[in-house]
Amino acid sequence: MLARSLVKLLVQPPFHLEATVRVLQRRPTNLIDTWEQQHYLRVIRIDGKPFLVEVENRGSIYAPDVRLSILHAGNAAAATATRRREAARITRAILGLDVDAGAAQQRAEAEAALHTTALALDGMRPPQFPDLFETFASVIPFQQLSLEAGMAVVAKLIRRYGQALSFADRRRFAFPRADIIADSRLSGLERCGMSRHKSHALRTAARAIASGALTAAAIRELPSSAALSRLVQLPGIGPWSAALILLRGFGRVDVFPQADSGAESSLMALMRLRSRASLSRVVQRFGEYRGFLYFYGLGSRLLAAGLIHPARSERNATAQRRPVLSGKQSAATRTRARRRSNGTAHLRKTGP
Repeated sequence: MLARSLVKLLVQPPFHLEATVRVLQRRPTNLIDTWEQQHYLRVIRIDGKPFLVEVENRGSIYAPDVRLSILHAGNAAAATATRRREAARITRAILGLDVDAGAAQQRAEAEAALHTTALALDGMRPPQFPDLFETFASVIPFQQLSLEAGMAVVAKLIRRYGQALSFADRRRFAFPRADIIADSRLSGLERCGMSRHKSHALRTAARAIASGALTAAAIRELPSSAALSRLVQLPGIGPWSAALILLRGFGRVDVFPQADSGAESSLMALMRLRSRASLSRVVQRFGEYRGFLYFYGLGSRLLAAGLIHPARSERNATAQRRPVLSGKQSAATRTRARRRSNGTAHLRKTGP
C-alpha cells in the first residue's frame, strides 16, 4: 500500500517544468528521471529509504503552482516532517528552483541567433543531479561517446546495480549507490559497456565518495576554478568531465564544458557559427552565466524533436491579458509591470 504526502513548492515565475525536466533527462530513455503526462517522477533516498517524488505544475509557466507528492510504501507516518523537508530540499535542487535565471534569459534574448530559442525555453532552470556519485556516474560513461550511446551505458549500470522498486504497479529504479559500485568488479562494469579505463575511473570515484575521502561539501566550498583543479586530479577526470560535474552536479552556471562536441555542435548550428573561436567569444560574452549556453544548446535539440512545448505561445497569451503601457513608460517600469503580472507580488514563504 502506498501513502502520499503533498507539499507546495514556492517557485519564482516564470518556471518551465517540462523544459527543465527534459534537459535534466537529456533523452526520454532516462530510467531515473521520467516525464509522464506532464508530471516529473523519480526515486530518491532519504535516510536510506526509497521515496518516489512526483512534481506537477497546476498553474502555468508564468503563474506556477508547483506541487510535490511524496509516495512511499507503508503508512503515512513514514513521511515525517523532517523527511518531507528533505524531499522538498532535494527536489528543489534537482529542478534548480532556487536559481535566478532572469539575467541569463535576458542575455540569451539579446543574442539575435538565440532569441527565438530563449523565448521558447523561458522559465527553464538549470537542473542538477541530486548527489555526488550520481553526478560522476552521469558524466564518466559519456566521455568520447554520443549522447545516445552514453545513455545506453548508464541504463545498463542502473539495471545491473540499481535498486528495482514497484510503485503503483510500475517498475522504477533508484540510482546505484556509491558503495555498491565501490565493491563491484571491473569486469561487471565493463559488461555495462564501459572501457577498462572508464570502469576504473568510476570505481575509484565511488570508493572515494563511499569512504568520505571525496565529499560534495568539500567541492562546494571551493570557487569554480579551484574546484576544477581539484576534480582533474582524480583518475579519468579531465577538464571536460570536471566542468560538467560542476555544472550538472553543483549548479555552477559560471562553467561551460569546453570541447563538449554535442553542446558545441548544437550551439554552433543554432547560432549559425562557423568556428569554435566564434563560439568561444559567445561563451565569454555570457560571463558568469555561460553554463546556461549548455542548456540552451541541449534544449534547442529537444525543442526540434518536439519533446518540449515552447513557452512563447503561453507568454504571448499572457502578454495579451496585460494592460497596454504607454510609450513614455521606461523599461524599468515595464519590467516591474511584468513581474507584477507574473504574480511576484503574491509570493510568500510557505513551509512543506
